Amino acid sequence: MPKYIVAIDQGTTSSRALVFDQKGAMIQMEQQEFKQHFPHDGWVEHDPLEIIESQKKVLLNAVDNAGITWNDVAALGVTNQRETALGWNKITGEPCGNALVWQDQRTKKYCKELSIHQEMVGAKTGLVIDTYFSASKFRWLLDNSEKAKEWAAKDELCLGTVDAWLLWNLSDGKVFATDVTNASRTLLFNIHTLDWDDELLDLFGISRSMLPEVHASDHCFAHFMGAPIHSVMGDQQSALYGQLCWEKGQSKNTYGTGCFMLMNTGKEAHKSEHGLLTTIAWKSKNEVYYALEGSVFVAGAAIQWLRDGLELIGNASETEELAMSATSDDVYVVPAFAGLGAPWWDMETKGAVLGLTRNSDKAELVKATLESLAFQTNDVLDAMNKDCGEELTVLKVDGGACANNYLMQFQADILNVNVERPKQIESTACGVAYMAGIACDLWTSSDVQTFKGNDRYFIPSMDQEMRRKKLEGWKMAVNCIRGWKPA
Repeated sequence: MPKYIVAIDQGTTSSRALVFDQKGAMIQMEQQEFKQHFPHDGWVEHDPLEIIESQKKVLLNAVDNAGITWNDVAALGVTNQRETALGWNKITGEPCGNALVWQDQRTKKYCKELSIHQEMVGAKTGLVIDTYFSASKFRWLLDNSEKAKEWAAKDELCLGTVDAWLLWNLSDGKVFATDVTNASRTLLFNIHTLDWDDELLDLFGISRSMLPEVHASDHCFAHFMGAPIHSVMGDQQSALYGQLCWEKGQSKNTYGTGCFMLMNTGKEAHKSEHGLLTTIAWKSKNEVYYALEGSVFVAGAAIQWLRDGLELIGNASETEELAMSATSDDVYVVPAFAGLGAPWWDMETKGAVLGLTRNSDKAELVKATLESLAFQTNDVLDAMNKDCGEELTVLKVDGGACANNYLMQFQADILNVNVERPKQIESTACGVAYMAGIACDLWTSSDVQTFKGNDRYFIPSMDQEMRRKKLEGWKMAVNCIRGWKPA
């Protein structure tokens, strides 16, 4: 009997595949980074062919290196970077150009022009009109890619997010589909009717025939190597599920390329009054769950900037020791490399370093960059507390950067709440693995709840006066750069 689950985790900077055994333990992980393209200021692109080639490679290697065969795989799950937009030919599968990554800002002017429709768009989608989401990127492809124009005229164009591109290729072009979580991040999907919305399609000038079929997150989407692909979720919703935040009011924060805090709001779409997004958490067993989300655009990407852009570190693991060696508390990094997300939603602001002195060295810069992740998370939590009228007492964390003990302790101190880190920090992959395992009847939901264990709790220990001073300094830094608008 097949007893393994394989999770496909296609992220912003790498493609990964993870194998889980019958007891929910990860027994193998393969990962391959791929190139980030920055053709112009504010533009971020990926090569769609590199995405699928790297993903197939790690997927096949993961099963092979786990010492199992595809006959041993009960099901697969797919989780992916959200909002990234692609176009391809529905007959040949040829991409119309590079994928426009969720961080890409080339459509700022277009989004500003559409801002007069925010009330209608927000009511239907729970989102704000921003370059972050897919619709304006789809429109850009239609307006600027000659291939997209030609294929659209012939009704041969597919527009989709990364999950749809993966499903298309893994099914050899037989399946053009997405799930409700990814569809809900496009600005084209009505999160109440659970369908592409005609008024939104007209607003962005996109034909329904160009878009994928939308299914529940635990739908049987396709088969690969004989095994069913039995779950699909955007990465942040998958992490919420993987942290077992299945009940209303439970929250998690993922420290990945960006930083994303989600709170399960149950079967009701809760409208935010403080700059958060309302999104679909998942649809499973024909029940829809919603979430409030605060999206921070640059988190782990700031660490990557220290490594690749400034070459201050050789590896992300060096940041913990460097931060602990820093002697100044007065340096602030505001990593607004792609503008500011929640709760600001400011597409114009650029990044900055403030508070430098002649004695500042790379330790201070590394420390301030790490702390920026915690400060941005605090901004989101403040908004979430105001929206829900309750104070969070425990924050569940996951993602690569949560392995950094300095960051997690500082996060607990700045939030003044306990931070709970699981033994298995790959919650994004766990989410679709758990859902696929339940969907194919390998596990029950009760089984899955026994899989999760905690590694460490971080308890607030910072003096409250120091906490107040640090938060005031952060707010001053954000206000300073938001007020700086170069010509």
